[in-house]
Amino acid sequence: MTNTALAAFLRGRREALQPEDVGLRRGPRRRTTGLRREEVAELCDMSADYLARLERGSGSQPSPQMAAAIARGLRLTPDERDHLFLLCGHRLPSRTLGDAHISPGLLRVLDRLQDTPAQVIGPLGETLRQTPPAVALLGDETRYAGRDRSALYRWFTDPASRSRYLADDHPENSRVYVSIARAISAAQGAGSPAAALVTDLRRLSPEFAALWDRQEVGLRWSNAKRFVHPEVGRLDLFCQTLLDPDQGQSLLIFTATPGTDSYDKLALLTVLGSDAFPASTG
Repeated sequence: MTNTALAAFLRGRREALQPEDVGLRRGPRRRTTGLRREEVAELCDMSADYLARLERGSGSQPSPQMAAAIARGLRLTPDERDHLFLLCGHRLPSRTLGDAHISPGLLRVLDRLQDTPAQVIGPLGETLRQTPPAVALLGDETRYAGRDRSALYRWFTDPASRSRYLADDHPENSRVYVSIARAISAAQGAGSPAAALVTDLRRLSPEFAALWDRQEVGLRWSNAKRFVHPEVGRLDLFCQTLLDPDQGQSLLIFTATPGTDSYDKLALLTVLGSDAFPASTG
């Protein structure tokens, strides 16, 4: 495909985006159709000059990493992202474990929750994006690579991953994780990322293997979550979940009952942010 086709696609998707789609206010003097180049460039973590050259058809070919950043910034659907990669001359990106492309619908909601602990996770517990209050509450869960991207995998292979959850809840959490792994591996089938993860965990974790042999299915997470933060202590929160069934992604939103000690602690974390605390080792 030519640079002209890429230029037309980028202009079209930019002009289709509205400020409200990305959590921006629409000013009274805005006359631009869609978003300004400067706004999209910031969303894509690139220069406005480079974006302008791409839209003129004269920019250098975006790398796969840059193409992925553009797809996230423009809130492209998976099909639109694949089209962008083809226009950039790259192979289609994988839609397996570690795929960091977030559902545009969930991303639009997340954009409006920057003062609330919230995060988008993939089907095997891969944290794809967190708001700053979520990082303050749970630590930066987007920093992992490979198998460690999966919270399910870390739960059974890294004891430190359980440190922010009340110890009394660990056994039930383990049962739910195994039930989820069973459902996803059955849905994805042999040779899938979920099946490979199960094979590894049955070999690496006696606890996982024992629970797997119990053949439990259909277990669900409770909306009540009990955390132990290294700085503010215990927090009793509620977790609301929005699901995108097409991509198997979920948006988790954590709240506390007003007037409670947990409410005050959560407000403190939200104000101070993760920079006020040491980096998590979990």
